[in-house]
Amino acid sequence: MRVIVLGAGVVGVTSAFYLAEAGHEVVLVDRQPGPALETSFANAGEISPGYASPWAAPGIPVKALRWLFMKHAPLILSPRIDGAMLRWVFAMLRNCTPARYALNKSRMVRLAEYSRDELITLRERLMLDYDQRSQGTLQLFRTQKQFDDSAGDIAVLKQNGVAYELLGREGCVDVEPGLSGAHGHFVGGLRLPGDETGDCHLFTRQLASHLPAMGVELRYDTPVAGFEMRAGRVEGVRTATGFLSGDAYLVALASHSPPLLRQAGLSLPVYPVKGYSITLPVADAARAPVSTLLDESYKIAITRLGNRIRVGGMAELSGFDGRLPAQREATLRHSLRDLFPGGADMAAPSHFWSGFRPMTPDSTPIIGATRVANLFLNTGHGTLGWTMACGSGRLVTSLIGGQSPPIDPAGLGIQRYM
Repeated sequence: MRVIVLGAGVVGVTSAFYLAEAGHEVVLVDRQPGPALETSFANAGEISPGYASPWAAPGIPVKALRWLFMKHAPLILSPRIDGAMLRWVFAMLRNCTPARYALNKSRMVRLAEYSRDELITLRERLMLDYDQRSQGTLQLFRTQKQFDDSAGDIAVLKQNGVAYELLGREGCVDVEPGLSGAHGHFVGGLRLPGDETGDCHLFTRQLASHLPAMGVELRYDTPVAGFEMRAGRVEGVRTATGFLSGDAYLVALASHSPPLLRQAGLSLPVYPVKGYSITLPVADAARAPVSTLLDESYKIAITRLGNRIRVGGMAELSGFDGRLPAQREATLRHSLRDLFPGGADMAAPSHFWSGFRPMTPDSTPIIGATRVANLFLNTGHGTLGWTMACGSGRLVTSLIGGQSPPIDPAGLGIQRYM
């Protein structure tokens, strides 16, 4: 089968790899000059199955109002409100119930745990090196209320068989010694020892380098203009460099998926939630993070990537506004300086970056077939594209090929929104 894969971020590249490995003829298309140059470029670096949690959670509406007025706000709402934003927000609020939160988290953890295992297998098989570490994630609680509220997440972790450790202050310092300089700034943490870290951009580039030898045709610098439809099927894709036709079409365009899919009569509830990151060199390894730490108060991840520290987070609802406000960088620097003082070279260039996370209202990706017979989706992964990429790519490959899926795909398709 000839499959046209639209999008060469980490989700599109892993999908192309597994499709080619399954024997399909694959064409990979992206508007950028290479792979992983947009949302996958400088994300927080976490591979965190156990921390795969919906943004839509009980209590979030009240918390969100408080966050909007914080000096270092984890949530930023643009004064320019559009219809797509409002529809997405209202749909997210409908998911902020205990029952929906538990259901959505169970779906996310199921896919993320499988994906982490697939990533490990792929890394060992291809001998990939992308500054990876397998030393867990520590979710750090600055207040006793945050510590107590973790009971709900722990219940879901137990239900899904995910290993965890609930730690006090000293336990947190034991696993992240660099926190010793911030001892009074937190009360404890939830550690997920099975989580990993790594440079998503570096991984995607290395994996993409294997594609030509597998027969994959790479079409970079190729913006997609739209679909040609006939008799309820995709006839082909119009691009800036010509017309592409295939037997099946896979959309992995992250936040840019909805406009294209509207041409096929599909409404995709994916909104671009903007996130930011900075990357700084390690100044003192003893004061730097060992793996990934999640600052629960500011919703910021601090990750060790080789001799670098990546700090990423925040959620900004502002459409496709690509500006880089200095205030956002100040928030990232505040969290890093507060928790790991002296760990990073704060005077070095920070490589300040932003990307648009493709968020669904329930935080669960959209994977699988559509009502258009030969059109498939692998998008909407939000903040977890890196965490879920390998599992999503293998799952959608099985669905396109009509094979038995490796995990239960229930609740992951677009059908849940119809």
